[in-house]
Amino acid sequence: MKKIFNIGLFCSLVLGMFGCSKKDKDFKDFLDNKEVTYPGLVTKVRARSGNLRAALVWNPSPDPSITKYVIYWNNKADSIILNSTNHNTADSITAVIPGLNEYIYSFTIYSYDAKGNRSIPLDVNNVKVYGPLYQAGLLNRTYDAATPFSVSDNGNIRLNFLPRDTSVVNVGTDIKYTNRAGVEVVKQLNPDSLGITLTDYRSGEPVQFRSAYIPDRNSIDTFYVSSYGAFPTITGIAQCAKSLFRENRLPGDAGTYEGQTSVSKLWDGSNGPQGYPNIFHSDGDHPMPHAITFDMGKVYNKLTSFEEVGRNCCNNPDQFEIWGINNISGAETSLSPRDGGWAAEMQAKGWTLLKDVRRTDDGQQAQKYDFGTVPPVRYIRVRIKHVTSGDNNYSNMSEMTFWNDVLN
Repeated sequence: MKKIFNIGLFCSLVLGMFGCSKKDKDFKDFLDNKEVTYPGLVTKVRARSGNLRAALVWNPSPDPSITKYVIYWNNKADSIILNSTNHNTADSITAVIPGLNEYIYSFTIYSYDAKGNRSIPLDVNNVKVYGPLYQAGLLNRTYDAATPFSVSDNGNIRLNFLPRDTSVVNVGTDIKYTNRAGVEVVKQLNPDSLGITLTDYRSGEPVQFRSAYIPDRNSIDTFYVSSYGAFPTITGIAQCAKSLFRENRLPGDAGTYEGQTSVSKLWDGSNGPQGYPNIFHSDGDHPMPHAITFDMGKVYNKLTSFEEVGRNCCNNPDQFEIWGINNISGAETSLSPRDGGWAAEMQAKGWTLLKDVRRTDDGQQAQKYDFGTVPPVRYIRVRIKHVTSGDNNYSNMSEMTFWNDVLN
């Protein structure tokens, strides 16, 4: 048994000597008898998608011999070179690869030293690149069709939108409009917001909007919808606040029939023709034409229209004038509204004739009239010249409503 063991050991040693000698020779032949050095690999490689481009981000190798990095793609048909001077592993290096197609790519990164030695390959697969096809599928945020905008008393416009689509990554929506100085302005609607307020919008100008998206949270590029969407036409027309209205009787004005039929009945919020005593009813002591005056509570820079509603039966004005002024101080007239020189005196005192109305119906139902271009107005004077019943003393009305453009 001892002899058999020794013979076996001897054979094993002989085979081992010949085998090792053969492998060592093959290694040297393959390397041309030269020692090979492999530069260090980069670490923590991250891919970022883009618009017909991509970016690879990594932490550099601590190997000080590395002088450059080479990135290959398309089966090594294409490549870019990135020179390296930073070996701090706490930093990051970004390589942006341009000129790509909308496709899914694989990239290979090599580290090189000054002698031309390169590292083993590091592959980065499934890198998505986006482009026109992705952009063509994007849609603008949807505005709230039920209430697309609202206008505040101070002239601010609130644009209202529906919640964003959570199936895509919306990063904002550009709102483009013209401000009151005539300058085009672009503001951005936050993706999580349901609206945006414009404090300097100029009335009647178009408002456009265009949404922006990124394919994923790490994308290096933002994609905008190909074209702007058009917001519904915005006007700043708002009803003048009747809560501010006050009676303001001037010398020569008609009185009221009784306390329940005061001028203030014209802004009590009633709808449609009203019956006695829920009406304005003149006192009968001031024959036609006669006038009434009231204060709207503040100056309106651009009154646009007004609406007048008659009584449900009789004595409704079918010929009357609406006069306006912004400051009542020194604006009192000495002549009676029946006097032929009354209109000239009104103008001399600073009043402006806003509208001369002639109705051809029974005067009961609401009728709305546009003013056109008028100066700033706070005080209204109504001169009633004729009523449908032909009565020479009494006039009746149910309601008067005024509108203004708060954006001017």
